[in-house]
Amino acid sequence: MKSRKTFKNDPVMQMVATALVMALICVATMIIKIPIPMTEGYVHLGDAMIFLGVLILGKNRGALAAGVGSALGDLFAGYAAWIPWTLGIKFLMAFIMGLAIEKAAGKFPLVEVLAMLLAGVEMVAGYYFAASLMTGNWVVPLASIPWNIGQFVMGIILAVVFAAVLEKTPVGEQMVYRFQMPFKRNKMDSRAN
Repeated sequence: MKSRKTFKNDPVMQMVATALVMALICVATMIIKIPIPMTEGYVHLGDAMIFLGVLILGKNRGALAAGVGSALGDLFAGYAAWIPWTLGIKFLMAFIMGLAIEKAAGKFPLVEVLAMLLAGVEMVAGYYFAASLMTGNWVVPLASIPWNIGQFVMGIILAVVFAAVLEKTPVGEQMVYRFQMPFKRNKMDSRAN
């Protein structure tokens, strides 16, 4: 009987999965854009795909997909001035999330959500710093902070929902990081009570 290939052990499938996640991040970044007044930036749904991408691909490939996919989103959406900043900020965002999951795995429940929060804080700080340098003003970019917080919080919510659904599919078997929820109970446990 032939064994089923997974992208965890096939370099070609890893490359294809990384490219697919990169494309999803790019499209999610471009599809709904809400401009942020005064900063020339915008709010989007790309963070949800970044978080999901790290869960599926892991820290390194997830970071590559996040940086390049988000930068391409900026390019195609007409925000070319942000490309270098986005490439670095989103790469680091995904890498931090993956690293936090690896370092804290099994130490406390819902480490994945806490890792997303940590990654979101890096993103907010990174874009504040970038906007401050681009505008030459440290006060004006303060207006972007609540918008960026809302963006990554919505990203966390959507990523958790999507991951919960994907974990019940064949894709779930391929995910590098899966939610370790202490309140999950199997059917046998619920019947016993």
